[in-house]
Amino acid sequence: MNTANRPSWWESVLGLVFPPVCQICHDERATAAEGYVGSECRRRIRYIRAPYCQRCGLPFAGGVTQEFECSNCRELTLHFTSSRAVAEAKGPILEAIHQFKYQRALWFRPFLTELLLQEALPALRAASAPWHGIVPVPLHPVKQREREFNQAQLLAEPLAESLQIPLRNDLVERITPTESQTTLSRAERSENVQRAFDRRPGVQLQNQRLIVLDDVFTTGATTNGVARVLREAGAAEVVVWAVARGI
Repeated sequence: MNTANRPSWWESVLGLVFPPVCQICHDERATAAEGYVGSECRRRIRYIRAPYCQRCGLPFAGGVTQEFECSNCRELTLHFTSSRAVAEAKGPILEAIHQFKYQRALWFRPFLTELLLQEALPALRAASAPWHGIVPVPLHPVKQREREFNQAQLLAEPLAESLQIPLRNDLVERITPTESQTTLSRAERSENVQRAFDRRPGVQLQNQRLIVLDDVFTTGATTNGVARVLREAGAAEVVVWAVARGI
């Protein structure tokens, strides 16, 4: 069974706790099976479509007809081959992520994973070589104890199951309890996560191709830090996927 879809008993339990109302706008009908996000809110999602930077996934509003790399990426040392995200980090999708992550609104997980599977699966399955695992961006142990879950892991589990590849929590650890990235500039974000991650003891990844998964991609500093560790451990290629991308 795909873990992105809840069994009927779970939907029944949620139905006893929550009315069938969209938990974003609180104005239209939405059931547990719909992830408590109504059709109007779903229509407000701004999916990221080409043209976009082939390296960081930044969408470009213009008449670009060929693959390109944005000027920002050309100035950075990036350890991932490419980064893609489902939609722009605004409106209903960002509200769902924030409630999911900061308010324990776990009922949004099916909605978010549905969107991730819809967009990521075709692209990842079309790759010319097999993937060896999905690496959710790890939380520092202190932060994980406070939150009681890692949102990236909960989003990565259904994708790993659908691709029939392992979820790799055993490769990278967060060794520095960095402050929140949400209010920091690009330079501050990069500094904030500099050497925040390290490989776990004994990890060797020669010739492996890995997917790093996070909930939101903003400047890429966090996922780039994870990708650096994986490449230093021998990974042949690292790509990044996120549910939402800051624009």
